[in-house]
Amino acid sequence: MHWYLTALRKYAVFSGRARRSEYWYFGIFNVLAIIALAIVGFVLGSLAGSTDTGENLATILYEIYIVAVFLPSLAVSVRRLHDTGRSGWWILLSLVPFAGIVLLIFYCLDSDPGPNRYGQNPKIPIFAYAGSAPMQMQGPTSAPNGAGLCARCGAPLGMGAAFCTGCGAHATP
Repeated sequence: MHWYLTALRKYAVFSGRARRSEYWYFGIFNVLAIIALAIVGFVLGSLAGSTDTGENLATILYEIYIVAVFLPSLAVSVRRLHDTGRSGWWILLSLVPFAGIVLLIFYCLDSDPGPNRYGQNPKIPIFAYAGSAPMQMQGPTSAPNGAGLCARCGAPLGMGAAFCTGCGAHATP
């Protein structure tokens, strides 16, 4: 669910890179959502007393959902291609019959190691590229829940967290 929400938060962000997990989990949750919408449509239609009403309602729910997730789907696909070192224009292959198999192969490939022209490798924390040493906690070091605070950006750290989720800095107590 985390990766699905991550892709939705980046609703129309076509720059950067997306990990395989972000792309594939987004796709899996889309399929599950479509199945759930179809079931809801048919159940509501059967409660109304007509299978035609159920089919119509399921179709309407499906179409609304498809329109709502079109841009995030396109964006996560482009970012996934960027992660493998390819331009987002490769997505136009999906318009050619049977050429989508090439895209499927690209989506299954592992990330380019290290940074590429589209950004940093999302699998590696940001501070690893900067060559910075692990940061030391300074100032107030605890959040209201007892966890530490990031010295770089001030975001609360989870209990026992090794990295700040806000800026990616390495946190050492």
